[in-house]
Amino acid sequence: MANPKVTFASGLYDRMLPLYTGDVKPEGVDLEFIRIESPREIFDRMAGKLEFDVAEFSCSEFISRMAAGDRTFVAIPVFASRVFRHGMITVNRKLIAKPKDFEGKRIGVPLYTMTAAIFIKGHLQHDYGVDLSDVTWVQGAINGESTHGNPTIMPLVKPVKIEKKPEGRTLSDMISDGEIAGIIGTTLPLSMKTNPDVVRLFPNYREIEKELWRTKRIFPIMHLIAIKRDVYEKNPFIAQSLYDAFAKAKKQALDKMYYIGALRYMLPWLPADLDEIDEVFGGDPWPYGLEPNRPTLEALNQFLEDQYLIPKKIDLDDMFVLKG
Repeated sequence: MANPKVTFASGLYDRMLPLYTGDVKPEGVDLEFIRIESPREIFDRMAGKLEFDVAEFSCSEFISRMAAGDRTFVAIPVFASRVFRHGMITVNRKLIAKPKDFEGKRIGVPLYTMTAAIFIKGHLQHDYGVDLSDVTWVQGAINGESTHGNPTIMPLVKPVKIEKKPEGRTLSDMISDGEIAGIIGTTLPLSMKTNPDVVRLFPNYREIEKELWRTKRIFPIMHLIAIKRDVYEKNPFIAQSLYDAFAKAKKQALDKMYYIGALRYMLPWLPADLDEIDEVFGGDPWPYGLEPNRPTLEALNQFLEDQYLIPKKIDLDDMFVLKG
């Protein structure tokens, strides 16, 4: 019997590269790697049109769909993207000097429901005691005049103050001119380079993020791997086959990163970074599987409930079709 053909959409991350080149192949599966560098495009095409059999997918959107009873997809505990986000909080320092100053302000965000914003809002609330109930969220692209993709968004459990940015304006322009007090998201506003009042809320973000891992074992997960349910139910073995292949590909990427005879990345102090990875993470900064990531997923689960994206937390033990 011929192997099932499976399409897989993802960015070409180092941990995915061996699957793209064919150096790693999932057993019993003919994998067609569809390289798309815009995660938002992948999510929109996967959720809106079911264009791929397997794809990297927004972790928060998957949980929101699951909580709403949508069973279109199943997931495996492989995490295509994860990013600490404290360094992505920017403010106009004339309006915000400390986290509590966020209260009652107008804050820019690409998309209220995006995973990055959910983690940032959650940390502000839980770690710094910020009351977000009276914040007005201004949605739009940080450095562009468009919206943040065309997402299929689940309805909020309760209304939240959300408005669209004005046409012809960017969030970067607005924070520079004091029309919004801060921005949370996935990148930094270009106005940081031209306006000295636009700064990071946490200049020492790296130390804060390391401490978050040390004390709470939270390394924010942005994207997991989703499989269309009908594809999974037709060939359930592909979940384990894909998981094993993703794990093998990640190990290859780590092994190559640790070879410092010739630096694999344009990071002059990569050897020092690797020493730090060993000290903070014990050598593997990117664990797959449910259990090593339970604290992070529990935090996201709580933040989703707090921010009215889901009516109540899901059972994490039901989130994946295998534990890893």
